[in-house]
Formats: sequence, structure tokens, C-alpha cells
Amino acid sequence: MNLNSIPAFQDNYIWVLSQDDGKCLIVDPGEAAPILAAITENNWQPQAILLTHHHHDHVGGVKELTQKFPGLVVYGPQETQDKGATDIVKEGDTVDVLGCEFSVIATPGHTLGHVCFFSDPYLFSGDTLFSGGCGRLFEGSPEQMYQSLQKLQSLPDHTVVCCAHEYTLANVKFALSVLPHDRAINEYYSEVNELRVKNQKTLPVILKNERRTNVFLRTDDADLIEEISKETNLQQPEQRFAWLRSKKDNF
Repeated sequence: MNLNSIPAFQDNYIWVLSQDDGKCLIVDPGEAAPILAAITENNWQPQAILLTHHHHDHVGGVKELTQKFPGLVVYGPQETQDKGATDIVKEGDTVDVLGCEFSVIATPGHTLGHVCFFSDPYLFSGDTLFSGGCGRLFEGSPEQMYQSLQKLQSLPDHTVVCCAHEYTLANVKFALSVLPHDRAINEYYSEVNELRVKNQKTLPVILKNERRTNVFLRTDDADLIEEISKETNLQQPEQRFAWLRSKKDNF
């Protein structure tokens, strides 16, 4: 299986899993043009589309793709039904594409119906988990997003996290503002900054590394708790997550 990321808009990635025979799976096609160009260039044969949530920059290319490839199956949560989804999925469902079985994980927070798709080792996390960060809470609560991230935390260390946006540098800058002396975050910042100076991608990432560098996955971390306690005394990890998310929103 080959993992491909197709840039779209300013900072989106459309993910494509492809086989050597050309059959492929497309994730969150926000616009059609770049993915159609990649299909032509690589002689891909789309078998299905996975949608994580209803936002336009994740579903905007569905109509054109399904017109171009009649009968293309589009899997997505209930909130994507009017965005072109043909097969509605929910927590606990499995989707079989390209000989892979994808588990559907409900991850409300960014939107109320957001889902992620996991087939070891690939996690298509949409706008729930980013490298160094997490999605804004447009519809859900901090408690919902915290619980959603805990679900993703339970996946194996070697999980390949395929996020939908190139937000890594900004996220790690925020992490440094919270934990300026953290060695892992500083090392990651140097690595990410060097990649972005060269206009290179920072994604995908490995979950094991995110556990070390993503403050939103470190709400039980002693150093983070000590830092937060300088401003406020928060006993629960959900409260510390909400504090972090609020800080990031205003960073």
C-alpha cells in the first residue's frame, strides 16, 4: 500500500492510499482539481472516498469526483449525507476498501459528527488530531474533544497519523509558549521549522512522537500541570485540556 498526500487550498492535504495495481482510496477531497490531476498522472482507479466531517474544505470535491467516476462509494458520518456521502457510518462500524478494514471512530469536538478512520497503521484524523495540536471546537465541547483525543491515544504507538492540514509549525510554536524548556518540543520545533523553510511537508507523523510533543495529548503530564498551576488550579485533565484550547484560540 502506498500513502500519498495531495496538497489542496492553502494548507489542506487530500490523502490517497493506492495499490500497485492503481486502485485507490481518497480521503476528504476538499477540491476536485488537484486530485483529478493526481489520478491522471498516476493512472489511479478510485474505489471509494472517506469523509471525516461536513466542512467544505473536506467535501467540496465529492460531487465532481462522483460525476467523473459513477458508482464511487462515499463513506461518511450522518452530517455528510447532504455533501455526497452514499454510505453513512458511525462509531463501531467497519469499512472494507482495498482489502483493508477501517474502523470508524466517533470523534466529536471540531464538529458534532466528526469521525476518524483507522486501519493499522493508518489513522485518517481529519480535523480532530493535528501534529502538535487539535481542531478548533466549532460545534462540540472541550469535554467531547478531550474524550475524542483519548480514543485516539489508545491506538498503537506506530500509528501513522494522517492529518488534514499543514498546521504543524504554528502548533509547535504554541506548545513552546506553554512549555518553553521542554526538550522534545524544542527538538521537534527545529525539525519542523527546517522542513517548512524548504517548503517540505511535516506530515504524516507517528503517534508515539505526538505523545511526546503534542501538549493536547499531555494533559496528565507533570510538567504541564506545574505550568498550568502557575495560572490556575485545575484538577481534571478535561479542565486542563479546555484551558489549553482556550489559550490556543487566542494565541
